[in-house]
Amino acid sequence: MDENTGIEISYPRMKNILESLLFITKKPVTLEELNSVLGVDIKLIERSLYDLLVEYETRGINIVKIAGGYHMVTRPENADYVDRLIHSPIETTLSNAALETLSIVAYKQPITKLAIENIRGVNSDGVVQTLLEKRLIEEMGRAETLGRPVLYGTTVQFLRHFGLKDLKDLAPLPQDETEAFKEGHILPKEQTDEDRPGT
Repeated sequence: MDENTGIEISYPRMKNILESLLFITKKPVTLEELNSVLGVDIKLIERSLYDLLVEYETRGINIVKIAGGYHMVTRPENADYVDRLIHSPIETTLSNAALETLSIVAYKQPITKLAIENIRGVNSDGVVQTLLEKRLIEEMGRAETLGRPVLYGTTVQFLRHFGLKDLKDLAPLPQDETEAFKEGHILPKEQTDEDRPGT
C-alpha cells in the first residue's frame, strides 16, 4: 500500500511504475529514493526491480544495478549504433530564407532579430521561429539596449548539422557580406554519406 495515498498498489502496477521512474532518471536511483516516491516496503521494491532486471536481459535496453542504485542503459553491444545516431547530422530541409538568416546569426552572434531584419531587409519572425524549433539557434540572453531585445546565437545542434567542430570552422566571411548571406552561401556544404568518415 502507498503510505502517501493509502491506495493499494498491485505487484504488476508496482513494476509498471518502477519502469517509468527508471526511464526518466538521468542517474542511478537508489532504493531509498524509490521508497520515498512509492511509499511501499523496500523489499517489495527490490523484488520488483529484480524481476524487471530479468525481463530486460534480452532487450535493447537493460536495467542495471550501478553506483548504489538502479539505472536503465543501452546494451553494450549496441553502443556503436547509438553513437552513430547521437553524432549524426540532423535531417532537415531549410528554405533559402532560413539559410540566409542562419548565416547571419552564425557570423554576427549574438544578434537581435531587429539586426537580422536590417541585414535581410524583411520581417524575420517566421524564419527565426523555424530555426528555434529546429534547434539550430537559441536565445543567448538580452541586449543592453532599449527594450532589452532577445539575442540569438547558434547551437551545438547547428555545429553537428554542418559537421563543424566549432565556429572557427565556418567559411571565411567575404567583403560583400549582404551578398554572401543570400541563400546561406557562406555556410559549409552539408556532409553526404561519402564525406563522412568510416563510410
